[in-house]
This record gives sequence, structure tokens and C-alpha cells, in this order.
Amino acid sequence: MTAGTSAGVGHRLGPLDQIPIGEGRAFGVGGRQVAVFRLRTGAVYAVSAVCPHKGGPIADGQIDGSIVLCPLHMNAFELATGCSTTGQEPLASWQVEIDAAGDILIAPKD
Repeated sequence: MTAGTSAGVGHRLGPLDQIPIGEGRAFGVGGRQVAVFRLRTGAVYAVSAVCPHKGGPIADGQIDGSIVLCPLHMNAFELATGCSTTGQEPLASWQVEIDAAGDILIAPKD
């Protein structure tokens, strides 16, 4: 989801500025690791931070448009849905909202 959309969100992660443009960061949310990505287009996405293949750190992966590549074995996942484009199990995806104060708010997608 892009910044400013209404997502009915439940977890506040702090200011968007803590994530450099074009990068991702991992956050602990309710006992799970979530990777939040801030794209150059202004879009912000959140998916599970752990690759289902071998547990690679998704937040450290390279982003190419709407895809993130796991840094361990180059498995690719769509940022908007968490779906794999390389045959792996999908990542969980999260709804994202940026509030008026510039804070990241997320909630699991149903």
C-alpha cells in the first residue's frame, strides 16, 4: 500500500524517516519479524522479514520496483502481496498506513 491510505492499522512502528528511501528495515511486531520497505516512488510495503526458503533476512534484500530479492538465495517476492515469483511459499503481507505525524502503522492483511 502507499503512504496515506486507510488500512485499519494496529501497530505503530515509529517515523517513516527511519527507513532510507529505496531500502527496508526489520521490526519486531507481536513476536513476528516484519520487513518494511520505502520505495523511491513513495510507496511503503510490509511483508514477513524471514524468507521461507532458508530464513534469509528479507529486509536486507534488494528491491527492484515491486519485487524484493532474498539476499541468501535470490528468491523473489512481490512487495504488495508477498507472493513468490520464484516458486517459494509466500511471505505474509501487512497493510501499511502513514499517519499525519509521519509514523508507520501496520496490520496483518486478512
